[in-house]
Amino acid sequence: MDTSNRYPVVCFGETLWDLLPNGRQAGGAPMNVAYHLQQLGKTPAVISRIGFDELGKQLIETLEAKKINTEFFQMDEVKPTSVVTAEIRGGHEVVYNIVEDVAWDYIACNAELEALVAQARHFVFGTLSTRSKTTRDTLFQLLPFARNKVLDINLRPPFYNRNIIETLLSAATMVKMNKAELELITGWFSPLSNEIDRIKILKERFEIDTIVVTCGGDGAIFNHGAEYVTCEGISVPVADTVGSGDAFLAGIIAKMSEGAPLRDTLAFANQLAAFVTTQKGACSDYQLSAIYRLPVLNASV
Repeated sequence: MDTSNRYPVVCFGETLWDLLPNGRQAGGAPMNVAYHLQQLGKTPAVISRIGFDELGKQLIETLEAKKINTEFFQMDEVKPTSVVTAEIRGGHEVVYNIVEDVAWDYIACNAELEALVAQARHFVFGTLSTRSKTTRDTLFQLLPFARNKVLDINLRPPFYNRNIIETLLSAATMVKMNKAELELITGWFSPLSNEIDRIKILKERFEIDTIVVTCGGDGAIFNHGAEYVTCEGISVPVADTVGSGDAFLAGIIAKMSEGAPLRDTLAFANQLAAFVTTQKGACSDYQLSAIYRLPVLNASV
């Protein structure tokens, strides 16, 4: 199958059902990123694995209705489709109960996936996908084929360890994380307390080109090369925060692929993430006009 230039972004990892207080919704960070990229006209592909079961069939139907490409989903006849219970606590904090030994723990590598990753401009993957040996081995087999390796840090205890995180950081071209994750990871080897200094030590230690740090309602920090820009959070009525970080990452990738200036890239990603928090769930239907109606908080150096 010729995939040349068809999929500028490839997202790898978990696809699942999130059981939220307001109902069941398709989820998984890589899928959420892909959904928003699709909304932004970037035609991503998703590499994942689901069970050959009713939940898997319903997940495919749901994703295809959202125009998400499922061509590279693998079907597992033994392991079930993943289901995650998400509990939203006070202050809109989301706590996940992630069941182990499910289909996406067994994503297998093949030549078709290697070709798919090689033709993409961006390859997006997260730390959660490394919890099982099979999927972790597949990820490490695919990484050498990728041009821009986008690491999405999602630290879900107990599904991470320092050695694997540091290996992923060493491979990454771009890293997205939240403030708490930045503090935890840099705390392994540095006593620094300032966010910019923490970012600098990560760049130097792991030779990372681009680092994006989300700070919740306090905005975000965006570094590319020697340039740093920041923005404040946009004040909106929050429904929940599920998937807002994934939307933010999609906004960054979309605007970077268009060659937008860093300030404009960060300002748009900030708008998109803020909008997602006003909706229930990670992948609500929307038009771009709804994003642009939010205030534009210009990023500053």
